[in-house]
Amino acid sequence: MNRILILLLAMLLPGLQVMAQSRKTIETTTDITMFAPALVGAGVALSKGDYKGLLQLGESLVASVAVSYALKYTVKKERPDGSDRHSFPSNHSGFSFAGATFLQKRYGWKWGVPAYIVSGYVAWGRVYSRKHDAWDVLAGAAIGVGSGLLFTTKYAKKHDITLSPVVGSDGACGIYFSMKL
Repeated sequence: MNRILILLLAMLLPGLQVMAQSRKTIETTTDITMFAPALVGAGVALSKGDYKGLLQLGESLVASVAVSYALKYTVKKERPDGSDRHSFPSNHSGFSFAGATFLQKRYGWKWGVPAYIVSGYVAWGRVYSRKHDAWDVLAGAAIGVGSGLLFTTKYAKKHDITLSPVVGSDGACGIYFSMKL
């Protein structure tokens, strides 16, 4: 676990050191750093033998990218730098936040906090490099978080624990609990 956190920080620190550098440098670091939460998520899932989680990560990422590209080619908003008309929403932010949300929801906040920090850097960097404005990255982040929440369940390997609210046909409320021994 410590090795993965060190890897995550190692991926983040170069980006923090270049903040005073050119917009092009920041753009390049966000092009790379956007993959960090998903790569760490895949690494954690594989190290735990959590193939169900790996599938959920894949579903989250595919959904985020699909929604982002559908909107990009429907909305056709011009980028702040004028390079094209595919600014809304930020796919970089969506992809990064989908990975971060997977890590947080599947494995907890000890994984989620560093991943959300990396995703925040990606979102900031896309605005700083003039590839997106704040609305673009907020929409991308919302799509990524939504995808992660939609497809990810909490990891409970030892006993495959399930806990969820239920409402009976008579309107009675309760909690469903199951555990594999």
